[in-house]
Amino acid sequence: MTYPIRPIDESEWSAYSRVLGEGFGWTPAPVQNERFKAQTEFPRTLAAFDGDTVAGVTAIFSLTMTIPGGTLPVAGVTAVSVLPSHRRRGLLTALMRRQLNDVHERGEAVAALYASESAIYGRYGYGKAASELSVSINKTGSAFKRDAPSDPGLRLRVATPADVREQLENLLAEVITRRPGRYARNEHFWNGALADEEPDQSGNGTLRCVLAEDDGGVRGYALFRIKSSWDDDGIPNGELKLHEIEAKDPAAHAALWRSVLDRDLVTKVTAGIPVDDPITALLADPRQVRAGWSDELWVRVVNVQKALEARAYSAPVDVVIEVEDDVCEWNARRWRLTADTTSASCKATEEPADITLPASALGTAYLGDGQLTTLLEAGLLTEHTAGTVRALATAMSWNPKPWAGMVF
Repeated sequence: MTYPIRPIDESEWSAYSRVLGEGFGWTPAPVQNERFKAQTEFPRTLAAFDGDTVAGVTAIFSLTMTIPGGTLPVAGVTAVSVLPSHRRRGLLTALMRRQLNDVHERGEAVAALYASESAIYGRYGYGKAASELSVSINKTGSAFKRDAPSDPGLRLRVATPADVREQLENLLAEVITRRPGRYARNEHFWNGALADEEPDQSGNGTLRCVLAEDDGGVRGYALFRIKSSWDDDGIPNGELKLHEIEAKDPAAHAALWRSVLDRDLVTKVTAGIPVDDPITALLADPRQVRAGWSDELWVRVVNVQKALEARAYSAPVDVVIEVEDDVCEWNARRWRLTADTTSASCKATEEPADITLPASALGTAYLGDGQLTTLLEAGLLTEHTAGTVRALATAMSWNPKPWAGMVF
């Protein structure tokens, strides 16, 4: 069977959101549903129809994302779901192919997403491009090294998040340009980040904020919730769930971490952080960090030439790459990438390939996570000219490591 695919309009929101609820097992409160509806870019939705029934959906947020050396318009893929009654009928494949064609026609060179299940998106050319540490830090034993940065001019201030929204927005807009994967938040993303209705709290308390500032203004902030708890002996056993910690400089970063780790009636702090977050270096006893690794952002290179020419490189490289891509077939050919630390050129060529790789491998490498040599050792790409994978991996690597920081 074939299922017609088209964008929905606002009058079809109820049917669209029903698919999401069934697919994700999620029953949003009315306020959350309305917030998500306001955030949705209806012209960039897609729905697959079985007669009058919306059977599968997906959508895109139009993002501006930091990449190595600059920023780039990126298609932020979201809300991918198929009704349980319509699985194994090719709806997901049809939706993803149509979406990538639309992205290409729009002129966006890169798409990105958070994967609800990590086994799904590789077959559509997405590669794991960023990782995250889910950390739990015990308050006891969380002392910093004696030479941890400090600034006597820095002050901490407790604030209601909604009251200092402008300061938070300005601070984040400055710091996201430093790390690949970060993206600019519009009004609707900020509404979600600061949402504090009872359904948003999920039993974890109100959203709280601490600012780090000096006479020149705000230098950082932390957003968190505290889940209060006492054990059977009346000993406090609260958990501080850190949502965001953003800072312009090391002293502000250290002061904010110290503030959340020293919170009264709390025994541990939990958070999702970049794999290279400086907190792992600040602790005098790093074994106090209990960490679990997970994939974070996934990236799909939609237009090889535009994408590879748009980013910066950490070292010179001159290599012919043969891209295997049966979804975005316009990419499936050989490309000569010539780059140094100031500029890059990527042109179609008939020269022999130095490397053959799937499109997903380019997605994995695009933000600078440096996994190409791992893929070579795993036998997931082919090196025809000795040393070229290492050279390309070195050129595409970047510090700091990529991380988006907020699910979209």
